[in-house]
Amino acid sequence: MLNTILQDTEPLVEGESVEKTLSIIELITTGGTAGIVIILILALLFIVAVYIYFERIFAIKEASKVDSNFMNQIRDYVSDGKIDSAQNLCSQANSPVSRLISKGISRIGKPLDDINTAIENAGRLEIYGLERNVSVLATISGAAPMIGFLGTVIGMILSIFEIANSGGSIDIKTLADGLYTAMTTTVGGLIVGIVAYIAYNHLVVKTNKVVYKMEANSLEFLDLLNEPI
Repeated sequence: MLNTILQDTEPLVEGESVEKTLSIIELITTGGTAGIVIILILALLFIVAVYIYFERIFAIKEASKVDSNFMNQIRDYVSDGKIDSAQNLCSQANSPVSRLISKGISRIGKPLDDINTAIENAGRLEIYGLERNVSVLATISGAAPMIGFLGTVIGMILSIFEIANSGGSIDIKTLADGLYTAMTTTVGGLIVGIVAYIAYNHLVVKTNKVVYKMEANSLEFLDLLNEPI
């Protein structure tokens, strides 16, 4: 009787001592050539997204720096007829706002509509510069999940192919390992897509703040030219 109890409990003890571990590296490396290629593509997209984000965030931060006394100095110079001094001040500031004001100053003496048009054209160029490569983030945020899903579909096809060639006997472990590997690309694609999406929207918000500041200073400059002497 005692031997029977020991025999019944031994498998349970042995089963409890076995621990299943899941390694990301193993999932990637066992995914075959297609899975590894998909993961490498996603890793490259992630690096590109992170680089664009930090490069743009520093550029936008630098572009948003405007001296609070800048427009007051421009007003004083223009009112006193010191056009050259106003242009020098704009050159020293070297920001999107100062370049717009410089373009308007260079048109002083012409009709107000012409000055406004010149500032608007310069503003479009500045906005284009601020938004450089930001659209790539939007593309990555949409493409990365689809690339990951492509890797999953390829993994599923390969798993089904292995089952079909197994002669009708389904190895649950082989099937589970194949599904683990297939789903890894989807997880990777979603991670890259989410990071790129958040980075894109953050850059859009930051860019819009600079654009609003450019518009406000441009309107202030036009109001200055429209004031009676």
